[in-house]
Amino acid sequence: MPEPNVGAPNWTVIASSKEFKDLVALKKTFIVPAFVIFLVHYFALAVLVGYMPKVASTRVFGTVTVAYLFALLQFVAGWVIAAIYLSAATKFDALSGDIIARLDEQQGSQ
Repeated sequence: MPEPNVGAPNWTVIASSKEFKDLVALKKTFIVPAFVIFLVHYFALAVLVGYMPKVASTRVFGTVTVAYLFALLQFVAGWVIAAIYLSAATKFDALSGDIIARLDEQQGSQ
């Protein structure tokens, strides 16, 4: 029979803790709106080109059209969302570390 992992976190206890559930809810409040915003922005280009081709082909400057500018903005939007998530992830990681440390302390005192 294999030995239990000594010092390994008990993931069942962690997943059932209020702190962990709060962390998951906090992450959802960031991830879901960011995903929806990017998805709407992504499909807006197809809608623009499909239903308003005259607007999409309007030249902004030189040979650059509204559709081309919109497509380039999708790259910018992706990088901006990634940068914002990177900033938020530091907070999520700190909260995760606190949860594991707190549960380790509780297990150590038992």
